[in-house]
Amino acid sequence: YEERVLFGRGKDKILVMGIEGLISERESSRPFQLKVEPSMVSSVKEQLDKAAGDERVKGILLMINSPGGTVTASDIIYNEIRRFKAEKGVRVVALLNGTATSGAYYVAQSADRILAYPTTVTGSIGVILLNINLNGLMEKIGVSNATIKSGMYKDLGSPLRKPEEGEKEILQGVVDELYGQFVRVVAENRSGLKMSARPELVDGRIFTARQALSDGLIDQIGYVADAVGWVRDAAAAPDARVVRYQRQGDHRPNMYSYGQDQPVQAEFNIIKLDLEGFLSGVGPTFMYLWMPGG
Repeated sequence: YEERVLFGRGKDKILVMGIEGLISERESSRPFQLKVEPSMVSSVKEQLDKAAGDERVKGILLMINSPGGTVTASDIIYNEIRRFKAEKGVRVVALLNGTATSGAYYVAQSADRILAYPTTVTGSIGVILLNINLNGLMEKIGVSNATIKSGMYKDLGSPLRKPEEGEKEILQGVVDELYGQFVRVVAENRSGLKMSARPELVDGRIFTARQALSDGLIDQIGYVADAVGWVRDAAAAPDARVVRYQRQGDHRPNMYSYGQDQPVQAEFNIIKLDLEGFLSGVGPTFMYLWMPGG
């Protein structure tokens, strides 16, 4: 990454970091390109590592525009930002863009203050297990499941057969625990939010910015200037310039980047082909994701 100044001329800096699109720990590549694009988790870590070496970085502005993503990726990014904030003593503000739901709202909990545009949609606190069952289709086309397993639950959630007795309860138990993790993170970071008295805040529904402000899910409705102004004041850096990191060439490997030997996601123009999912079959994925129709 190389630093690019967006505006301002002071010596101190506010780093803008984008959390955009599906939050995932998976890397991607494009056809006919040899290099692997880092996952969002890896990219965030790389930017934080660069910022850690710059004593002039006094704050971070998270620009969030995402429906959420995987449970693990959302949690890793949240914790990496929290760790960086604690170690460097910087202030962090999150500005929620058009959509900042579920895992994106989870990531926003790493900030000291959460702002949203007037037109933002946020919330959707909860977990969804993405899974389908192809058993009926297989029967119609004369295909049978010949899986060999060591125990009755070894292929738990398999799309190739009817669910066994007790499987739903096992999966629901996992979903409930991951949901509890989400609720705890929100409770720890939104001290004024009494969720026990307002169960509708954590039942998966979405909120407009004004609803979210009224319910205590965010701190302020505003724009970029408001978010930058808050960081400057909180960091006692009134003249801080606003910068972002722009990639030049290959990314620097870190613990969240896996390299060329791992399955990657290829993109063909605007049509995305998930090669890993295609080759490994359709399996369950636990997500902090707002997915209408899911």
